[in-house]
Amino acid sequence: MLRAAVTRSWKSTRRSFQSVYKIPQRNFALHSSIVDRIQLLSSRYEELSKELMSNDGSIAPSRIAKLSIEMSEMEPAIEAIKDLEARQNSISELEEVIAESQDNDDPDAAELRAMAVEEKFELLRGLETLEKDITRLMLPKDEADDKSAIVEIRAGTGGDEASLFAADILRMYQKYAVLCGWRFEILSINETDLGGCKECAVSITGRGAYGRMKFESGTHRVQRVPVNDTRVHTSAITIAVLPEVEEVEMKNVFSPKDLRIDVYRASGAGGQHVNTTESAVRITHLPTNTVVAVQDERSQHQNKAKAMKILCARVYDAERRAANSERDKMRMSQIGSGDRSERVRTYNFPQSRISDHRVEGLSAFGIDRMLEGVLLDELIDALVLKDQNDKLQQMNEQLK
Repeated sequence: MLRAAVTRSWKSTRRSFQSVYKIPQRNFALHSSIVDRIQLLSSRYEELSKELMSNDGSIAPSRIAKLSIEMSEMEPAIEAIKDLEARQNSISELEEVIAESQDNDDPDAAELRAMAVEEKFELLRGLETLEKDITRLMLPKDEADDKSAIVEIRAGTGGDEASLFAADILRMYQKYAVLCGWRFEILSINETDLGGCKECAVSITGRGAYGRMKFESGTHRVQRVPVNDTRVHTSAITIAVLPEVEEVEMKNVFSPKDLRIDVYRASGAGGQHVNTTESAVRITHLPTNTVVAVQDERSQHQNKAKAMKILCARVYDAERRAANSERDKMRMSQIGSGDRSERVRTYNFPQSRISDHRVEGLSAFGIDRMLEGVLLDELIDALVLKDQNDKLQQMNEQLK
């Protein structure tokens, strides 16, 4: 029904407006594939509504929660679709009024016709924007967007200052995770004597964490005056964000025969225990030669579990990117070399400005608020919109 109404309305709108009132042809209209998705989404939303409304207590709480989440994710698109339907119905009604009074020279009829034309113009003015918004909402989602995330941070060029900045970003992500209601866990970390972080891997657990955090991937540059100097120094860190693989999915990532597990004595801070107990674990994925080593915990079992979590994320991410190389780059390309000249974002402390170089003119002011995790959503929202626009442009080019 929706698809038929959409088609009828557009045909009628183009015929009436373009021929009678010489309105220029619109630059945008929903493609048939998007209309198909709209119909499927509307049908699915109606099914979910009926199932939840007919619940007599027989539906498990876990299923109710799952259905409710699915419905809430659909609601922005459903509201936009309802708005589109309402506009199209109003346009059709106004066209009838205009057509009926077209040959009538009566002053009242002329006034009614003029009012109908003006209202029609008003409705059409927002129609193209609404169609673009709906198309973005209908764009295919990355299947990994709803997953939790593994975030790896490494100090690049800049020595101690790069390590200190890596530690700042680590704390920023921890605070951002709290603001989002996600669970934050450090899986492995290599700290410096000055309180910096040479490299670390963290788990951010929560629905949609990867879909937001994936835009943090790349080289981040910092410009600030170190405590032991008076000049502005430029340093860089690299960040890789990987979708976390759940335990039930691990068996599909690789077979146990593909793994070599080594245990050894941990080194570094931690007292005598770390030097006498073989608690450190190194796991190698033989087909890809991917190696992960964890020694942070006293328990070999805990270190092995953390190493497996990181390894699964890396192998899964590499396979996923290889399967869709047009849209995604391989992991090493994603994080860059850590050189100062390669960057996705710059933190300028003297000017208290954060600039994201992936979106022209995208800057935010307030370094302190940024490091508290407060401003991060603003940047990520802009990057999400850019990603949607890029996909929309690709789709339009494919349909030409």
